[in-house]
Amino acid sequence: MQELAKKIKNWGTSLGFQQVGITDVDLSSYHADFHAWLSQQFHGEMHYMGRHIEKRLQPAELVPGTVRIISVRMDYLPPAFSALTILNDANKAYISRYALGRDYHRLMRKRLQTLAEKIEGEVRETRYRAFCDSAPVLEKPLAQKAGLGWIGKNTLLLNSKAGSYFFLGEIFTNLPLPIDAPLAKKSHCGSCTACIDICPTNAIVAPYQLDARRCISYLTIELRGSIPVEFRKQMGNRIYGCDDCQLCCPWNKFAKLTGEMDFYPRHQLDACTLIELFAWSEIDFLKKTEGSAIRRIGYECWLRNIAVALGNAPTDQAVIDALSAKRDHPSLLVREHVEWALGEHDRHKELTLHVT
Repeated sequence: MQELAKKIKNWGTSLGFQQVGITDVDLSSYHADFHAWLSQQFHGEMHYMGRHIEKRLQPAELVPGTVRIISVRMDYLPPAFSALTILNDANKAYISRYALGRDYHRLMRKRLQTLAEKIEGEVRETRYRAFCDSAPVLEKPLAQKAGLGWIGKNTLLLNSKAGSYFFLGEIFTNLPLPIDAPLAKKSHCGSCTACIDICPTNAIVAPYQLDARRCISYLTIELRGSIPVEFRKQMGNRIYGCDDCQLCCPWNKFAKLTGEMDFYPRHQLDACTLIELFAWSEIDFLKKTEGSAIRRIGYECWLRNIAVALGNAPTDQAVIDALSAKRDHPSLLVREHVEWALGEHDRHKELTLHVT
């Protein structure tokens, strides 16, 4: 088993994973925090987080016979237009770095399946299942136990040599492989509060505690209804996800650009204007988000998010015209956010006239 574990890590590296760790299935030390997070309704409308709790907290319930979990990470930071430059240009659209290229799920699952098949080639009696954000799995706790990093104050997994711009995946197996030790120190965040201080909507309500209902990633991706008015101004030009708590993290000075071409920006999504994206028809949206994680939010939420961003953009006729063109959109959700955005520009014009 010791020799097989070494082979697994070498195979993982050759398949493009930057790190591979192995842990057992005991997540008992995470139970209380997870239940507390749910009881405070911090998961919002992500109702799936409250389902299959036993399988989530006890991996062997999800895949009977599992005694070990192989956890992997894959860097995704693409060579893209400067994130800070885009965030500081209110006419541009900011899309989370992980979503600029192709959807990572298929690539990760394929690589994990290949790794699992290599293991099966060595030990025929192995049983396994591979996952990548596709089942009730506590990925970050498992990765932390496997020695891939620590869960930071922003609740993301951090690595002292790679920051946090990476995806996680797992292989559940019945093989009694030797396990890797987690980091000796539970957290290396120290007294730093950069992520807490910078969060536009104060979603990190305490160190290591995230209220997803306030998080811009949740608001732009997971939420399907109206975005609460109290958060719209703080969203700025972020139309899909938010990277602020990663951009400010000191550990991300060690983040490395990905070598995976699939994660490179497509359709110039790293530097598009809000008006340009708002003009996409539904056919344009479906065509240009094919194979992208962005498609999962649907065209209606895409327009909803951009309408909010246009409401936060500098007031000029081009912006007002773009919004006005969607004033009679068939979707009530879109129309509501367009009206809010136009109202913001009306208020700005009134304030300008008053000052003048």
